[in-house]
Amino acid sequence: MNDPHHSSLDVAGRERGPEQPPPRKRTGRRARIAVLVVALLLAIGAARTILSDLVNDHRLADVTRQNAQQYVNVVHPHPTGVNGRLVLPGTLRGYVESPIYARADGYVQHWYVDIGAHVQQGQLLALLDTPEIDQSLQQAQAQQQQAAASLALAKTSFNRAQQLIRRDAVSQQELDDRTGAYNQDVANLAAAAANVRRLTELKSFQRIVAPIAGVITQRNVDVGDLVNAGNGGTGRALFVLAQADPLRLYVQVPQAYAQQVAVGQHVSVTQAELPGTAFDGTVTRTSQAIDVPTRSLQIEIILPNHDDRLMPGAYVQAALQTDSAGTLTVPGNTLLFRAQGPQVAVVGNDGRVHLKSVQIVRDLGQSLEIDQGISSSDRVVLNPGDSISDGDPVVVVPAAGGNHVAAGAQKGNPA
Repeated sequence: MNDPHHSSLDVAGRERGPEQPPPRKRTGRRARIAVLVVALLLAIGAARTILSDLVNDHRLADVTRQNAQQYVNVVHPHPTGVNGRLVLPGTLRGYVESPIYARADGYVQHWYVDIGAHVQQGQLLALLDTPEIDQSLQQAQAQQQQAAASLALAKTSFNRAQQLIRRDAVSQQELDDRTGAYNQDVANLAAAAANVRRLTELKSFQRIVAPIAGVITQRNVDVGDLVNAGNGGTGRALFVLAQADPLRLYVQVPQAYAQQVAVGQHVSVTQAELPGTAFDGTVTRTSQAIDVPTRSLQIEIILPNHDDRLMPGAYVQAALQTDSAGTLTVPGNTLLFRAQGPQVAVVGNDGRVHLKSVQIVRDLGQSLEIDQGISSSDRVVLNPGDSISDGDPVVVVPAAGGNHVAAGAQKGNPA
């Protein structure tokens, strides 16, 4: 049977709902949830940090690669052309340049010409006072007189002995002695006379005269100066005399053009201080040999100078008509100077630098003429840095246009 009391209790219990857990169990569950939330937040933060570091590393690697790359400007060598003018520098010299030294020791008593004076051959330039030579000459003349007197006595004794020998008044031995003494005195007189002539000739050198006609370009003495004979290291030239018409011009022709120079070839000579004026010269001789250190041929050019417009010692330029076929021109700022000699940096198809040795035919200022080492298809680096090396990877910057010489004249970023 059902108990009415129990039934009422069950109904009351269902009306109150499910049974609530104790307060201690609810607190532990909340703590675990909080720990899980914190751990999740920490994991998310760590993941963001790691992801940010990875992104930054990639960015840094990209920047490093970009900074490590060398950006260069390049040009292609340009053919020089078939016919051209080879312009070479040189210094004018007198046809004859004569330093005049003293031939006798003494003091400058007087000088008669100064720089710029035109003199004739044999003209008196200066007069020396030579007291030591004067005394030596007087002594030599006295010795000559003494030798002449001794010879006269020996001759008299020899003649007497010849007369006495016929009467057997003297022995043959005595005659031989007197003959020997006479011959010795003859030789002594000849030696004394030669010494007098030598000193007389030496005294004549107190007159300093011009050996050729020309112009005085230097005067290195003044009145009272002590001068020494000769130029043996300590002596100095009293005057320098130059013959200015015609003039000589020596120039060095590069080996690549040596075969194109011929004796009799006309040369146009110009001087910067005489604009618009060209002087016609002629190649008179060549050295017929290549100078090993400079790899050049020395030639001599004779230049008429009737109006004295050109002066010895002037810096001039000589232009020769030449054939430049086979040579290439590159800007001057492509050249590298290394222990291996002049080189240029060429960018290969692999994007790497290849250093090539070149032979310079002539320096044209902003450009260079090359005949060996490169071809017209090569990409030559402009303004290569000193640190550039063979095999370095580079990035070629596209050219903005214009010819290679103009591009070479601009200052780009060095490699």
